[in-house]
Amino acid sequence: MRKLTYYVAATLDGYIAGPDGQYDFFPFGGEEAAAILADFPETMPTPAREPWGIANRAARRFDTVIMGRATYDPGLKAGLTSPYAHLRQYVVSRTLISPDPAVTVVDDPVALVRELKAQDGMDIWLCGGGKLAAALRNEIDELIIKRNPIVIGSGIPLFDGPFAPTDFAAAGTRTFDSGLTITTFSKVVSSADARS
Repeated sequence: MRKLTYYVAATLDGYIAGPDGQYDFFPFGGEEAAAILADFPETMPTPAREPWGIANRAARRFDTVIMGRATYDPGLKAGLTSPYAHLRQYVVSRTLISPDPAVTVVDDPVALVRELKAQDGMDIWLCGGGKLAAALRNEIDELIIKRNPIVIGSGIPLFDGPFAPTDFAAAGTRTFDSGLTITTFSKVVSSADARS
């Protein structure tokens, strides 16, 4: 069965963007960029693939991306209606009318993820944001957190929803000289979850 993986950059204090959606304080270069381009080439937006030399690189993990409206909007405002044209793209919104035939807009993320998991294919990338991650908390099978050595004090949290403890176990960490770590966490499945 396909997995839903929340793969995202975060600060030390657990934010994925600033209060107004800023994310340009996350650096991208050096050995970290080389590792990300090698391991997760499909997570680069389509317009960045050629400049980074990965235009023809095959997907390694994901063939589908799901994002919230706030994650989709910055590209849309810049005229980028299909930011991940090399993937199947879904935007979760109750008000957006799809501006591009390559982007499917849905309003029920849980139903979407369950439908996608039942289909054949590679894993599904949840690329943001915090409210969508909270809505999909019970569907997330894996977290891959690129934790940057920066504190911003406020912003959009990794999970922006109600208090609901959910257990994950660390499955591996890669550390870079810059202080960036990429840690993979697998969802801990209780015996009750396994039966349902």
